[in-house]
Amino acid sequence: MREIGGAQGHAQGNGLSHGAYGTYRDAWGIPHLRAADVRTLARAQGRVTALDRAWQLEVERHRVQGTSAAFLGAGSLGWDRFARRARLEDTARRCFARLERTDPETADWVGAYVEGVNDGLAEGGRRAPEFERAGLVPGRWEVWHPLGVWLATHILFAGFPAKLWREEAVRHLGADAVGLFATDGPATSGSNGWLVDGTRTTTGRAVIAGDPHRFIEEPGVYQQIRLSCPEFDVVGLAVPGLPGIAHFGHTGDVAWAITNAMADYQDLYRERLRLRRTGEGEGDGDGNGNGNGNGNGDKYGGEGVVEALDPDGVWRVAHRHVEVIEVAGGEPVEVEVIETARGPVVIGGLDTGEHADSDGDDRDDDHSHSRSHANANANDRDRGDSGPVGPLSLRYPPRVTEDLGIGALLPLLRAREVADVDRAFDQWAEPVNVVQAADTRGGVLHRVAGRVPVRSRDNRTRVVAAWEPGHEWEGWHETPYGAFEDGVAVMANQRGPATPLGVEFAPPHRAERIRAMLNEKRVWSAQDMPAIHMDTHLASAGPLLDHLATLTEAPPADPVGPAEPSFGALVDHPADLPADDLAEPADVPADDLAEPADVPADDLAEPVDLSSDDPASPVDLSADAPAGRQAEAPADRPADDPVDCPVEVPVARSADDSTDHPVEAPAHRSTGARPVGVPARAPEGPAALSPAAVELRDRLLRWDRRMEADSADAAAYAALRGAVVRRLAAEPAFAALAVPPTYPEVFRPWLSLTVRIGFALEHLLRAEELYGIDRAALVREALEEVAGIDSGTGRWGESHRLVPWRALPDDDPNASRDEPGLAGDHDCVLCTSAVPGITDLSARGPAARYVWDLARREDSLWVVPFGASGVEGSAHHRDQLPLWLRGDLVPVVTDWNRLTKDDESNCNSNSDQNSDHNNNHNSNEEQLHDR
Repeated sequence: MREIGGAQGHAQGNGLSHGAYGTYRDAWGIPHLRAADVRTLARAQGRVTALDRAWQLEVERHRVQGTSAAFLGAGSLGWDRFARRARLEDTARRCFARLERTDPETADWVGAYVEGVNDGLAEGGRRAPEFERAGLVPGRWEVWHPLGVWLATHILFAGFPAKLWREEAVRHLGADAVGLFATDGPATSGSNGWLVDGTRTTTGRAVIAGDPHRFIEEPGVYQQIRLSCPEFDVVGLAVPGLPGIAHFGHTGDVAWAITNAMADYQDLYRERLRLRRTGEGEGDGDGNGNGNGNGNGDKYGGEGVVEALDPDGVWRVAHRHVEVIEVAGGEPVEVEVIETARGPVVIGGLDTGEHADSDGDDRDDDHSHSRSHANANANDRDRGDSGPVGPLSLRYPPRVTEDLGIGALLPLLRAREVADVDRAFDQWAEPVNVVQAADTRGGVLHRVAGRVPVRSRDNRTRVVAAWEPGHEWEGWHETPYGAFEDGVAVMANQRGPATPLGVEFAPPHRAERIRAMLNEKRVWSAQDMPAIHMDTHLASAGPLLDHLATLTEAPPADPVGPAEPSFGALVDHPADLPADDLAEPADVPADDLAEPADVPADDLAEPVDLSSDDPASPVDLSADAPAGRQAEAPADRPADDPVDCPVEVPVARSADDSTDHPVEAPAHRSTGARPVGVPARAPEGPAALSPAAVELRDRLLRWDRRMEADSADAAAYAALRGAVVRRLAAEPAFAALAVPPTYPEVFRPWLSLTVRIGFALEHLLRAEELYGIDRAALVREALEEVAGIDSGTGRWGESHRLVPWRALPDDDPNASRDEPGLAGDHDCVLCTSAVPGITDLSARGPAARYVWDLARREDSLWVVPFGASGVEGSAHHRDQLPLWLRGDLVPVVTDWNRLTKDDESNCNSNSDQNSDHNNNHNSNEEQLHDR
């Protein structure tokens, strides 16, 4: 009898009649579902998710609909505007309609999950106290909602707002700035994954381990679950709101895991829009099956249709309608939704487009009136007037293909070997991921999965003109495969197999550190892997410590040295092009990154009011993050602001790479010239370091570069780093970038000068020349500042504390939860990200940890930051947090006899009604994997 997924004989039946299912729990409250058939199992998954995480499901449903502000208030308005303008709901509906046509089995499976959600929401809503606090009752799910949750969760993963930053950086600093500041964005990297094949393990079978890095949310973004029916028996980390197990799963025969590939697959187009009065011409559709949908009798005066200028010089009808966002405690807000042949307009609108056409024809030959109104606004700014930014449209694959890749999910559950996983991921759409898989037969896999359009290099690096030919999408790249080196593959968002598909990647430090640790010994076991999860070595500290080493009695010249750039090779060639043919970052011509057409230098440099009364204002990370997750990554601040400056938490959550031919970029020695009009720092006379500064310098040079929570040296280094970042951000050379552009608040995480400097600090310190900035003097000043306040007693974990995101703030706005201190840092394998120059608090970190053992699935391990239950006050709401903090994982239970049968009484969230679970919980320490 074949053993499938650890349940012997399971493939031949589980004793359940058709339509029946059972819910079981292990000692940690993790649901194990057993059903008679696939459809019933999906329904059971939906129901148990609604019982355990009703509030989380409600928040996600509103996010994709753009209705969060209706119950969370004005703080969620920024996200709602973006969701409406990007047409997330409409895209999800279209994708589900296509799924029904092309894959009815998967569509029905998704529908069964939704049935289960609706069946459990009423009970789940009674358990979750947030509904009463928000004055809300759970709403009914529709069949397209799971696809919408997937889309809303990942729409910002490709980091298209980084193109806005590059526009600003090139405009004000020149093309060299792109390489200098190129690094992973504010919310997309930090994940780790590694696969050790059977030649390097104690069992002769592969082990896969890792940790997805996202915003730490409460409840967590991943749900530990087991799904069992006669066709399969799979354990893994599900995304609440979506059936199946997408990212991390183990079927007993094969296991898989992913990280973000850092690919670029979304484009921004600068549009030219105009309003044609009704009857002046017919025009065409918008290229997406949309007519205008309604008349436009409104503030623009009279009836008319919106038109956009296409690359062939013809003005064509664009879709336009107006939606209303309800705001709790405020007035309703109107949102103009426009979509051109490229995609939805997400920045600017008709107010920033042309409003009339004097001759009324379809051709763009009336040059006095057909110019982009964005240019008119730019010209106005040259005269000192302020105008809005845009219009910019967003082109993203699911909007074009009506496919979110949901067809991959059932084949993944049914996979029995690596080849099955490989075929399943051929159907993957987005986000674009690096995948690792291994099976019990010795097969291994390391590849990129997802849909990346073939288009010009400019599309990938900057905002392009919609009316110019050459920026169209021309099919899809073949996704590359990666190699194994000495039985090991590592993926950590670095340049690897996805190099031909991306622009900015994570620095190589985490990947190199993981590989170095794996090379320390020949043979590994599943139980060895948590030590790698918890490694705190900070390789990126090198450049700043190099500067410290040169500080003597007088200020020295800048030390220089190579820094690994994260700016990936940009190619128009197929993804399987040999690495030797890839252009290195240094080969990107400056003209390719020149200022965009028709956008004067001051076009995007207007200030934004970030006062506390502004619903889009930053939120203080010392308390809870804001309602509605409109929260953005840390906003910029002047160097002399107090250390408790507000910090924003990004909307993107964020998810969450070796190669056959590693691409080694040359040493990055960009020589940014000093901008015109910016004087060089006046040379200062020799100044001796104070005794306190000498002592601090010597301490840090002896430091082991480990960001341990109890380390005073790690705390001192972080303080010095922050002081250097703030001083750099205050330099006159960067002054133009310090003014927040007038982009919607959802994009601010990518546009903060201080955040960008903080994450690119090692590049900036090692560049041969940096716009005339005397970095040695700057580091000396920062050292004296920190030496004057550092007592040597503060520990890194005292300031580097967890600040999880919650949709609903505490009832008492002044209440402060005592969240734990953390080890790790942004470039550590233990990637608990602070924001240098802004705050030591951490809103991002490992959203789960896993170890998949292919020899015995029951020897696999996993843990999440909080617990299996999303119900506050339940026994399993936060019971895994202490384990997550110290690096322990719990075993994956596969023996049904060790599980407790669930029913309506012991499903209840109250502790006194969970006696079976509490009794089991007493044995948790015996089941723990203690590293």
